[in-house]
Amino acid sequence: MARLTITYLWAHLSLLLVVTFFGLHHLGSLLLDSNKLVMLATYLLAIWFNNIPERTIVWSANRNNLAQRGSTVQLTADGQLVLNNQSGTRIWTRPELGGSGAAYAAMLDTGNFVLAGQAGANLWQSFDEPTDTLLPTQNLNLGGELIAPYLEKNYSDGRFKLILQDDGNLVMQTTAYPLTTSIFAYWTTQSSIGSGHQLIFNQSGYMYVVATNGTILNPVFSNSVPSQDLYLRATIDYDGVFRQYVYPKTASGGKRWAMNWTTLPNSIPSNICLAIRYSAASGACGFNSYCTLGDDQRPSCRCPPGYTFSDHDDERKGCKKTFISQDCDHPSQEIDSFEIRDMPNTNFPYADYEVFSPVDEDWCRQSCLSDCYCDVATFIDGKCWKKRGPLLNGVTDPSLRDKALMKVRIANRTAGSSAKKRDPSALIVTGSVLLGSSIFLIVLSLLGIYVFFTRWNRQKRKVIPQHHVIRDMNLQNFTYNELETATGGFDEELGRGAFGPVYKGVLGDEDKQIIAVKKLEKMAGEGETEFKTEVKVIGRTNHKNLVQLVGFCNEGQHRLLVYEYMSSGSLLQIKFLNGDLAISSAFHLLLLRKSAAEHEKSRRDSVADQYETM
Repeated sequence: MARLTITYLWAHLSLLLVVTFFGLHHLGSLLLDSNKLVMLATYLLAIWFNNIPERTIVWSANRNNLAQRGSTVQLTADGQLVLNNQSGTRIWTRPELGGSGAAYAAMLDTGNFVLAGQAGANLWQSFDEPTDTLLPTQNLNLGGELIAPYLEKNYSDGRFKLILQDDGNLVMQTTAYPLTTSIFAYWTTQSSIGSGHQLIFNQSGYMYVVATNGTILNPVFSNSVPSQDLYLRATIDYDGVFRQYVYPKTASGGKRWAMNWTTLPNSIPSNICLAIRYSAASGACGFNSYCTLGDDQRPSCRCPPGYTFSDHDDERKGCKKTFISQDCDHPSQEIDSFEIRDMPNTNFPYADYEVFSPVDEDWCRQSCLSDCYCDVATFIDGKCWKKRGPLLNGVTDPSLRDKALMKVRIANRTAGSSAKKRDPSALIVTGSVLLGSSIFLIVLSLLGIYVFFTRWNRQKRKVIPQHHVIRDMNLQNFTYNELETATGGFDEELGRGAFGPVYKGVLGDEDKQIIAVKKLEKMAGEGETEFKTEVKVIGRTNHKNLVQLVGFCNEGQHRLLVYEYMSSGSLLQIKFLNGDLAISSAFHLLLLRKSAAEHEKSRRDSVADQYETM
């Protein structure tokens, strides 16, 4: 790869190519995302005026394919100027075919960026591929075109173009956005058809179409501008208007000019709101909106009564209704729910589906109100045009004598209230009652569900009958499922000791005996014979200060002891000592010798420890 060389010709450089070697000059990190300005690391290879504080772009290479951070610009060995993204993929290349023999790149003071050969001949130049702007000495050849930007700060292809057609006709057209295909010509020179050859923009500010022999066929701009004092450009703006702008080169040199871009007279067209009327497009603005000129003679897009912008960041996307459309099943019942809003000097050409004449204005109003398809009617000179959405080519202008009769829904009026007019306060009260009733029913349903599950859970905790009594002892051998049911799924935990938790339960006998079930989690590996032997020893031990053992469970890996429930606590706790499961009668005899002081201390210990044993 050859190093990119930029040569500046002449001392006074008015424009700058926005590139650096192995990187692009950052264009403020601004890019429209969903038509909103956001800070992104995106780059535009562009030319702008260098000596003006306001960065005004007059040409760009990659307006529809922005580069990311890390992209590079290079002049290759075979003479191509290449813009690569961060991964090395080509985004833009000129000339498209290699082997041009370009030796260097130069930024001329005219604003033209050129690739030149060793002999100095231009092999490619930016003037031959304009984007939306022409500069003095820059001409437009047959087939050449300018495409307006999408928005003021979104430089991608927009909705309008200016083109010198192959037949020599200079035309301004709408496009089938997002394509650049032409749709409707809203301005044309006409007389240059068949003979037009080139659009000339000279240093004095004059712009005109010439024939092959140089004869001037059609003047476009006739504003004489002192080029020694002013910068000059001609741009097709995002609103579709072709304008000339000037900017003083110095504060003293400008004299009567302010230090900003000033629009020269005779923009084309003079009123784009009236210029665009096409049956298959939205007009100068979007669908359901209308165009009007401001005091600055620039078009603005607005929404009619009852409508709002579809996208407030892009007004040219049109408007949408803020109310529910009329019910076509019962249009006559909804007449009282709608009203007509007058819009003088307004029309929506090509959106009509019926026309009546001769009628008066009141008849036109009532006809639209009773027709569910009618969104607006326009009335002029005894004629009534009924139109339905989406509304096209909306325009308001003092030159129009039409009156638009917009049909909108009256606030708080719906189909249910159209039979007779109701007090809005009555609607509010009715809505409040319905809302309160709905909430009451929901709360009542939730309460019923709560009561049902509470009773079901209590019923579940009523346990099974007693059985499986050990011979010669009054100890029950419970199954694990029986104890799980008795404790309600081991739901109410009384406490937790060294060898496991203790749960409260209820036996299913007539007395509904309350029990305490202790899970021996650390004794799951105990043998069945040994465990039964130890249970028998505990079962035969009777003392007024000992919690009475009721039964046990020895099923698989489950080892559980069932005690009678002592709500006030015992005088003596039965403990597992050091994890030793050897239960002996000698220890119980030892327990009987404990002092009363130890008994009273044991009373204050946790409930779980009441049911632990040796």
